[in-house]
Amino acid sequence: MTRTFAAACAAAALVLTACGSTPATPTKAAASASPTTPAATTSAAAAPAGTTPAVEKRTVTRTRPIPFKTRKVKDPSLDAGTTRVKRRGAAGVMTYSYEVTYTDGEPTGKKLLGKKVTKKPVTEIVAIGTKSEPRCDENYSGACVPIASDVDCAGGSGNGPAYVQGPVRVIGDDVYGLDRDGDGTACDT
Repeated sequence: MTRTFAAACAAAALVLTACGSTPATPTKAAASASPTTPAATTSAAAAPAGTTPAVEKRTVTRTRPIPFKTRKVKDPSLDAGTTRVKRRGAAGVMTYSYEVTYTDGEPTGKKLLGKKVTKKPVTEIVAIGTKSEPRCDENYSGACVPIASDVDCAGGSGNGPAYVQGPVRVIGDDVYGLDRDGDGTACDT
């Protein structure tokens, strides 16, 4: 007599005793079963003999976002210290494929089959202004006379390095000698 059959006989004897019937005399194998046999017998009695659990494998996909990066670029057309988004960023998508094993409808195992970028992230581009306001000499008005080692009238015979387009009013000292005729207006010719 096999051990499984003996365990099933012992379970049947327990059920009959619980219902008030007199069990048949246990066999020698059933009487010598270990103390752990009733627990194993109960689970064996619950599942019909010869049935196997239903095992099914399915391919399942999951997605996760891929965060976008931000790149900063200098922009001389924007004032210093200001920023502007030139291109908005967008998150990408990573798709994961899994083989999931289900036993009697419950997931019991998962295996990664592969992963693939299904949507690439778009890098956000932010422009940072680098244009600085020209510093103008306070001795002049009407046009910005830059502060430099030497300033000459644009289109004149001077050699710079800086130039100003006139006319320019002299309101203080004519530090660059722009008002040659001394009438208070420089670079007016």
